[in-house]
Amino acid sequence: MIEWNRILQEKRYSPEEPDKLVISFAAFLKRKKKVGRVLDLGCGAGRHLIYMAKQGFEAHGIDIAETGLNATKCRLKKQNLEAHIVKCHMNFLPYVDSCFDAVICLHTIYHQKFKGMQRTISEIHRILKENGFLSVNFLSKRTYKYGKGEKVEENTFIGQEGIEKGVLHHFTDKEEIMCLFKDFTIIKMESQERKIEGKLSSRWILTATI
Repeated sequence: MIEWNRILQEKRYSPEEPDKLVISFAAFLKRKKKVGRVLDLGCGAGRHLIYMAKQGFEAHGIDIAETGLNATKCRLKKQNLEAHIVKCHMNFLPYVDSCFDAVICLHTIYHQKFKGMQRTISEIHRILKENGFLSVNFLSKRTYKYGKGEKVEENTFIGQEGIEKGVLHHFTDKEEIMCLFKDFTIIKMESQERKIEGKLSSRWILTATI
């Protein structure tokens, strides 16, 4: 938590423009028509929460970092928007069963060990309504950061330098994702890759339902 309070003070870690994945996911949800209540799991400084609120969804967000939540509140107030924000850990969501139509979880779930990821996915499954939807991404083992830092378990490393020093990262592959989401129906799964200063950045993008 200390690391994220520090990191979210950096402007590049608290942008205002939503990720293209969220824009596409919001359009997808609108086509479903009955989707109303959406949770941004790991909302950070609130860019996706705010976008969903602007799109007319009942927007909820959780995060463990006070810095991000405070930034989210300020941005909501500035834009005269309403959303429901809770400080909590992603493995212990303070919501009743089957209460959300959709969950967004980007750049979040892989900052823990494998068992923690399993716990988060179980919680997402619990709070999603039947036929609810999930948009989530993971770091791929193909990305240039794989294997760097202190190894704490298989495919899991703690950064030792730069802005993400002290932050845990788990890297995955298609087979592991299929195992993690055995209780979901996968709508779409794809690899998203690009070069950053000559280095390969690779993530898995997943859309699923229950």
